[in-house]
Amino acid sequence: MREMLKSLYQENVLRAIDYQFCQFISVQEQSACGDFIAGWAALVSYELGKGHVCVDIASLDTQSVFDLPSAQSALFSSVMKPESATAMLHKADTVSDGSLPTPLVLQGTRLYLNRYWQAEQTVADQIRRRCQPVEVSNACKPLLDELFTPDIRLLKKLFTNWSPDQRAVKIRDFFDISPDAHTNIDQLIEAVETDQNAETVLALVNQSDCLNWQKVAAATALSYRFSVISGGPGTGKTTTVAKLLAALVASSDPASYPEIKLVAPTGKAANRLTESIGRAVEALPVSNEVKNNIPVQASTIHRLLGAIPNRVEFRHHKGNRLHLDILVVDEASMVDLPLMARLLAALPDHARVLLLGDRDQLASVEAGAVLGDICHAADGRYSPVRAGLLSTMTGYQLEETETATAVSDAVCLLTKSYRFHADSGVGQLAGAINKGSIPLVRKALAKGYQDIELHELNNDTYLRAVSLATSGYQNYLSLMTSDSCDAKAMLSAFADIRVLCALKEGPFGVSGLNQAIEDSLAGKGLLSPGDELFYPGRPVMITQNDHGLGLYNGDIGIVIEHEDALRVVFEMADGTVRYLLPSRLPEHQTAFAMTVHKSQGSEFAHTLLIMPPTPSPVMSRELVYTGVTRAKERLDIFTTRFSLERAVNSKTQRFSGLSELLAG
Repeated sequence: MREMLKSLYQENVLRAIDYQFCQFISVQEQSACGDFIAGWAALVSYELGKGHVCVDIASLDTQSVFDLPSAQSALFSSVMKPESATAMLHKADTVSDGSLPTPLVLQGTRLYLNRYWQAEQTVADQIRRRCQPVEVSNACKPLLDELFTPDIRLLKKLFTNWSPDQRAVKIRDFFDISPDAHTNIDQLIEAVETDQNAETVLALVNQSDCLNWQKVAAATALSYRFSVISGGPGTGKTTTVAKLLAALVASSDPASYPEIKLVAPTGKAANRLTESIGRAVEALPVSNEVKNNIPVQASTIHRLLGAIPNRVEFRHHKGNRLHLDILVVDEASMVDLPLMARLLAALPDHARVLLLGDRDQLASVEAGAVLGDICHAADGRYSPVRAGLLSTMTGYQLEETETATAVSDAVCLLTKSYRFHADSGVGQLAGAINKGSIPLVRKALAKGYQDIELHELNNDTYLRAVSLATSGYQNYLSLMTSDSCDAKAMLSAFADIRVLCALKEGPFGVSGLNQAIEDSLAGKGLLSPGDELFYPGRPVMITQNDHGLGLYNGDIGIVIEHEDALRVVFEMADGTVRYLLPSRLPEHQTAFAMTVHKSQGSEFAHTLLIMPPTPSPVMSRELVYTGVTRAKERLDIFTTRFSLERAVNSKTQRFSGLSELLAG
């Protein structure tokens, strides 16, 4: 076994850390099965590198151990013997059930590294303890009614743009009226058309016919200490949270308003949350006193916990809790298992926790799929007691199920998109991808939507992609060279278009496309890179957190001439701009193109999604869905139809035991 593992390491199948860990285990293991245990240790470490929290021996595909071809895989399987592995692992000195401080932990048929088993246990324990109802103030129901009353002024503005044959469908959509409802739609249309007042129009809507899931989501979070609001782009998660926080503040004692913190996993996501929550709070129909007690400044999770430079520990932990009453975590799908464990462990016992995110997006780069595991059993139905409470708070009749758990009672799924409507190709394609339906994907691409196009990837279309990117990036470069360069406007213009890649390397990856776009812009005289690493106009993306500078993984800046020297300008979380010498930057890379993973938490008016013409293991349904939903107005996909459909059919499964722990 040792020679086989050494061979895999020499062939770059195993990483150095995988090989060193199995060597460590073989030295520590005193039993007669040391080589056998070392093989499983190498596999656990290898799978961790792919995002799996554990190896489920019972579900192990013996035809692709270490992702090897079936013949090589079968050789390893014959030595590692999955059919008898559990019994042998129980006898090992380096394996326990978690009650002893061993490097490996075996729970049932799942084999973990101890650290990740501990993290999973912490997350499950923290969530289970917080999945309990809290007393709801009598003022909450009228507050929810007021906050979620449809804006009739907006309806009247929209109404004038609707054709007569659209109005019935649009009116139902606006009020969230079910198609089989008893509300007289013709009367509603007539009332809006004749400019009746808001009270008259609203009186015509039978509330029992409606079901606004945003209102249900707010009620869910108001009445539970732990809650999750999951939905795709444009489903109104931020708007819902702003109204929820308004209800919490307005129903609190003015002498002791709750301490609220907003966080996101990256600086870029925190900046975006700051912008969106600020707009949402400003539009709330509440007093200035309530607005002033709702925070609009978000930070990163690392900053909230108090990251210590060059150390893995944080200032806040189980022994030194955070000082807050309500925590909102945006883009929760990007939070890996160990970080979620540290965050939850650092919270005071009384704190409410709200996770926001899209359960269908790519999971975190590091191990775990915490949001997906939490939402695993959620289907929009609640236990009878929970459904009754939420119905009382919202006025809606909700579906019940006896199989709902305490955790699924904490989850609300938003499905109605306010950005992508029936005439949106991006929305239709995203929905088809999410369902894993190839016929629906084909239908969306063939229908002739004006905002999406699939380009069969070949030499000509590759050049077309580079040309589109070159044209799109001209705007920020023209702003950079203007006499009065507005740094914010320039950074905003750069964000109007982005090239997203499935791969990091090669002509279809980030490195190849960055070079191709840079060469194209230089060929048009828009850039002058020369032999210099830093030149005016070069966009850079931070790839390593620097808490001292306030720069985080994913932050983007642009090199410009400032005060007779080259500086890199960034927009910070508080909306200010900061100019830094290139020599001060932490690790970074050119950012004309970025991976789909790095784009999470961002949106671009025009998105170019480029995937290789032949399938790759990294291409999955979640990756395609995430890339597609970054587009706000226009999406161009460059790949082959075969490669796209293979990716849509490939749903990622990350092995962990969190869903099972939460269901117990």
